[in-house]
Amino acid sequence: MARPSALRHRGFLTGVAFVGVFATVSVLAPALAPYDPTALAGATTLARPSVAHPLGTDALGRDLLSRVLWAGRVSLAVGLGVEILAALIGCAIGMLAGYYGGAVDALLMRTTDVVMAFPSLVLAIGLIAVFERPGLDKVVIVLVALGWTTIARVMRGAVLSLKAREHVQAARALGAGDVTIMVRHLFPNALGPLLVAATIGVGSNMVAEAGLSFLGLGAQSPTLSWGAMLADGQTFLVTAWWVAVFPGAALLLAVLGVNLLGDGLRDLLDPRFRE
Repeated sequence: MARPSALRHRGFLTGVAFVGVFATVSVLAPALAPYDPTALAGATTLARPSVAHPLGTDALGRDLLSRVLWAGRVSLAVGLGVEILAALIGCAIGMLAGYYGGAVDALLMRTTDVVMAFPSLVLAIGLIAVFERPGLDKVVIVLVALGWTTIARVMRGAVLSLKAREHVQAARALGAGDVTIMVRHLFPNALGPLLVAATIGVGSNMVAEAGLSFLGLGAQSPTLSWGAMLADGQTFLVTAWWVAVFPGAALLLAVLGVNLLGDGLRDLLDPRFRE
């Protein structure tokens, strides 16, 4: 049966629209932001949304719209950058485990199981505590160290299924080496499930970064992120709700878009979801 059309998949199209909008406004934040996001513009502190400040101002009189736009650059960059690095590590580990099997598989997968056994947020907090000073660079290192496990398992499962197929056996019979088989015959055919897992992982990374920044372990002033803005606004939830609600809404919609995109890719690429 034919695969469902991407142009008819509402979830996929919605995800593409959300991700496209957030990516565009984040890249163009320097041009779109009406004010300097870190400068004290002399505006009234905790001013309600108005024509001059569409999302209001924070406790220091800084324009929230400008800050949300600039913070999106950091949150999206961390989510995507961490997933790229984690995918490289996970693909290598999963490929080796699935292709060679035996003792190599047992060693690599038991290591993966150990990392996955710990609550990720608790372990991330513990690892960041090892560093002298918290910061966004430490968050990236920790999230990469914890985020490769899902990709490794997906890659291993795909390789176990693919390595017994005829075209792989034919390549081996023709004298192709292990590296050639893994790079030319296994990896391209495993891209479908990997792409789905990596896309969903971007949203998870964004939530994790926001959580760590909310706890004061991530982005440090003057670096902006949606999580750090949520931490700044939690004190004013009753008196000035907009300080926390708008960064939270931006994070919610961005992660929702990424997850819808990932679910849509799964439906379009996985043969089990064909019409």
